[in-house]
Amino acid sequence: MALIPRPNLDWDREGRSLPVSSSRGFQKHLVSRIRALVKNAPPQTAAVDINKVIVEVLDLSRNQLQQNGITLQTRLSTDTPVVRGDKIQLQQLVMNLILNAVDAMSEPGTAPRELSISSWMEGTSEVLVEVRDSGRGLNAETRERIFEPFFTTKPDGMGMGLSISRSIVAAHGGRFQAMPNEPRGAIFQFALPTVESGPHPEM
Repeated sequence: MALIPRPNLDWDREGRSLPVSSSRGFQKHLVSRIRALVKNAPPQTAAVDINKVIVEVLDLSRNQLQQNGITLQTRLSTDTPVVRGDKIQLQQLVMNLILNAVDAMSEPGTAPRELSISSWMEGTSEVLVEVRDSGRGLNAETRERIFEPFFTTKPDGMGMGLSISRSIVAAHGGRFQAMPNEPRGAIFQFALPTVESGPHPEM
């Protein structure tokens, strides 16, 4: 697996803009896409560079990671994995997994707090994205029910984030799984079919 260094989370300050100018703009676009998902409407598909989706979402969540004392490591494939999908829904998918990891590591006494995000090509027609955390982990019951709507282990949780994430993956023809991390924490991994990179994948 070819790797690139940890991305510069301040890359937009160097003169390049995000697809949405702020988290408020992201949320506005997101609401319409999630409504469409709930109504089983087809995704608004385009060629999307999944690594750029990851970097953009990390930029939006940078402050939350810093405030919670979370160390970030990224290992992103240099093969430029391109998928055909709805970019806003894919951003929400990655955001859900990051926020889920932050919640899992926010309990007092959790140390170290480490978040790892990786992507790599699996064969020639599939890209895998993996999010690892060092939080509370998954017991047998949680692992069995974690993707059920309204199931949550958080006192103030709604139990919809991972259910929506699985629906997004399914709508893109992919697969999604969760497993324990060692020595502690959880691993969430999704796989999406790739397409040949055209001259202008969606930025």
